[in-house]
Amino acid sequence: MAKSLLFIPDISGFTHFVQNTEVEHSQHVISELLEVLINANTQDLKLAEVEGDALFFYKENEIPSQEKLLAQIETMFTAFYSHLKLLEKNRVCPCNACATAPDLQLKIVVHCGELQFITVQEKRKPFGQVVIEAHRLLKNSIVSDNYALLSDEVSKTIGLPVSYESKLYHFRESKDTYDTKEIIYLFSEISKNKLKLTPFAIPEVVDFKCSPAIVLTKEFEIPATQLLEYITNYSYRHYWAKGVDKFEYNPGEVTRLGTEHVCVIDGKRLNFTTVTKKASPDEIVYGERTTDVPIHALYQFFVIKSLPGNRCLLTVEIYPKSKSIVHKLMLFLLIKRVVRKSVKASLDNLEAFVRNDAIA
Repeated sequence: MAKSLLFIPDISGFTHFVQNTEVEHSQHVISELLEVLINANTQDLKLAEVEGDALFFYKENEIPSQEKLLAQIETMFTAFYSHLKLLEKNRVCPCNACATAPDLQLKIVVHCGELQFITVQEKRKPFGQVVIEAHRLLKNSIVSDNYALLSDEVSKTIGLPVSYESKLYHFRESKDTYDTKEIIYLFSEISKNKLKLTPFAIPEVVDFKCSPAIVLTKEFEIPATQLLEYITNYSYRHYWAKGVDKFEYNPGEVTRLGTEHVCVIDGKRLNFTTVTKKASPDEIVYGERTTDVPIHALYQFFVIKSLPGNRCLLTVEIYPKSKSIVHKLMLFLLIKRVVRKSVKASLDNLEAFVRNDAIA
């Protein structure tokens, strides 16, 4: 029987991350990272299982070449750390989950052997001793939490020398004993500084040369970070946003600079992009921009400042942008009246929602 490949990317630091951060945002972060790893699959690996913080891939009756396998490992490390850099640089939320996400690391374990299968709920799943060994290799004596591990069976199959070195890889031999069976493996720590991380769009930081057209303020009897969650988590928007029929967004994504969502108002789709502007150190800023309006663009900023006693002050600033005299007249006649009324109603709804949620 031909050998099959077992390939397990495992996010290091997951247990500590979840236990010591806000649960919902930590779940979103891990979900995003797992999606990134799945999308980085270049070798047509089959996904057998999502195992919490890990992915269990396999390739039946085939072992990729040394070049392809090492390239696959590098691709996943590159995608993983590129996304962590994106989360770090474009972060809006100050919660522990979003702030400590860049501390997560990745390890990849690769094994091979004769693979058996069982069928569970009409789904064919890898089974057997080689599967057990692959998962036990995750519990090894390597001090680092950021490495690629190839079992001796894999390294011999692809012809990987014990002393193999490249710009990224510096393999060393080690071994561990599992249930009296000794398994030898090669491992290489991976330096993210040697990865060519994927560039991402620089977030838009708006610098207005004028005062906002509309300014509304309201105090809330909750901490600033909690109010930010009610505003930036779009699953809450329908509870308080005035006049919006539907919100469309990625529910598995933490809102950050550059993320997008859609507001459907009277059948018209308004596309919004998250932006920011300069603020004081004691302020949290979340901004949205849309160009799907009769004028050139409309910016809406939520500026939250902490107050004593677990309270906060929310200031909403509206900046309409126009290029023509006609549009400027529209701003004066429409924005000042209609938008102010809508925003004020939304803030009243938000206050009522916060109060009712606290009681519940």
